[in-house]
Amino acid sequence: MDVVATRVDRSRLPVWAAGVLTLVCGAILAFSGWSEWASRNAEMHNAEIDLGNLARSLTQHVEDTVELADSLLRGVVTALETDDGKPGAITRLQTILKSRKPGLGRIRGIFAYGENGDWLATTEDVTLTNYNNSDRDYFVHHRTSADRSLLIGRPVQSKSGGQWVITLSRRWNHADGRFGGVVLATIDVAYFAQYYRQFDVGPHGTISLMSRDGAVLADNAEPDPKSLGRPVDEAIPYHPASGVLSFRRSGEISGRIGFYQHAQRYPFLVLATRLEAEVLTSWRRGAFVRLAVLVSLVALVIAIGIFLVKQLLQRQQLASALAAKEENFRLLAEGSSDIVTRIELDECIGYVSPSTSRVLGWHPSQLLGKRAISGVNPLDRPQLQEILDQLRKGAADEARATYRMRRRDKSEIWVEATIRATRRPDGELDGFVAVTRDVTQQKTLQGRLETLAIEDGLTGLANRRRFDERLLEEWGRAYRERTSLALLMIDIDHFKAYNDTYGHPAGDECLHTVAGILADEAQRSSDLVARYGGEEFAILLPNTDAVGCARLGERIRRALHAAGLVHEHNVAGIVTASLGGAVCRPGFERSAGPASLIEAADRALYAAKDGGRDRLVMAGEVVDLPSSRAPATVPA
Repeated sequence: MDVVATRVDRSRLPVWAAGVLTLVCGAILAFSGWSEWASRNAEMHNAEIDLGNLARSLTQHVEDTVELADSLLRGVVTALETDDGKPGAITRLQTILKSRKPGLGRIRGIFAYGENGDWLATTEDVTLTNYNNSDRDYFVHHRTSADRSLLIGRPVQSKSGGQWVITLSRRWNHADGRFGGVVLATIDVAYFAQYYRQFDVGPHGTISLMSRDGAVLADNAEPDPKSLGRPVDEAIPYHPASGVLSFRRSGEISGRIGFYQHAQRYPFLVLATRLEAEVLTSWRRGAFVRLAVLVSLVALVIAIGIFLVKQLLQRQQLASALAAKEENFRLLAEGSSDIVTRIELDECIGYVSPSTSRVLGWHPSQLLGKRAISGVNPLDRPQLQEILDQLRKGAADEARATYRMRRRDKSEIWVEATIRATRRPDGELDGFVAVTRDVTQQKTLQGRLETLAIEDGLTGLANRRRFDERLLEEWGRAYRERTSLALLMIDIDHFKAYNDTYGHPAGDECLHTVAGILADEAQRSSDLVARYGGEEFAILLPNTDAVGCARLGERIRRALHAAGLVHEHNVAGIVTASLGGAVCRPGFERSAGPASLIEAADRALYAAKDGGRDRLVMAGEVVDLPSSRAPATVPA
């Protein structure tokens, strides 16, 4: 009985085996289908992440480019408005622009136009009188709108070079607020196209720089005049600032995935797209291989062995994908002119790109294992350390800093670094990536532009703007410290007659000589000598009483006599000056103000002129200077 039962049970083994095999194969097929679908989604997700990272980095690149151009535009606007109406202002501006051309980098050119659209100055080697830009859209916009903000225009064909360019412009005004003209910076469309073609987005992938209304400014295709400025088919939202798109373009058999990133500071965005078919090419190839393996596994009933082979193949594919991504990152880093640095959690350098040899003079192998902030100027290290601490705490994912770094030859350069925290798939911080570029030239240019804003171009003295600023500063200091503040106003006698007789070049030389005498006599570092306007000068004397002010004025008057500049229309036969001085103590005379000090010195100056010129007249203290009080004259 037991033997029969055993035989019956064994006869069912093929059925049970078939059932088990069916269940196993069904489970394998179901699991395989789910895994492939998840793999497909992962492939698409990774492509979205790659496109997102690319769009963000390219948006940053464009923002940096526009920021550089905008800083140059602001400097030219300041120069035009500061020197508006001054002799030789346009010539000086043209000289400055020509000297800046070699350092413009990605900026094609800088242009300054007058109120009628005529070219005033440019970095281009063209004849200015041959061109007029009053018909350009950006010029019409600035002429009709009082808005002083930066305008980013659609691509136009350059009148000077014929190439297609993106325009960035600002309006500048005359001193009375009237429209003075436009300052323009241009960037070649071809520059962006060539730059975008460096990035691999597949044979049919696109990278597009667009305005917020959807018009294409530049893309990674060859520049096509018909496509520039045209709107794209996709509707890209303003909010959120970045996101993933999925769409299909007319005539394409496959859909697209894309990632858009709006710029934070300027009205443009970057859109990077890839065909889904191209994204999934590798996945499809792998899927077909895995399907063949699965069919072989079921046919040969070697479930466990084939399963292990499949796992091995999957691991190899994952390792190859990771290695490919690592290689792509290394190629991008080593091909970049910026320094790309990998900073480990202990703040030591784990990788640095070869461009460090050009920028800092150090070979990458010499920096590996060193602290990332060891080469930073000690004064800037706290700032950089604070940024790393904030990124470590998760307060931000990305930060930017500008600081000084020491080169191998002991010199220092200014650099700008964008530092981003990197995380493992589980979200844990695993280090930082820093992209650093040399901005020494931009810093130098910025310093020069700041000097132009406070310095008189002819005499080299402080200009009226700087004088007004220092007067307010010194008035506040004298008020707090209860010290005296003196002011000398100097006017060259009969200077108009001097100009009419000897000519304007001689007049300029006379002003330059007088300015040198004033600077020599005002010997204290706290004294400020300024050109107040025309042939009138002012000397601000902190912590100086009436005796000290008069003594300096007499030294100046005698120094002018000693200079012996011939002036046949002057009574003395040489160039002389009338001087008016005033002294106040703001801390004791609270009803007075900076304007009172200028008014008192000015009244004393006119008293010196009315008294025969070539003399010094001192007024009393500001609060003791009602209109009825006569100024006191200090004898020569």
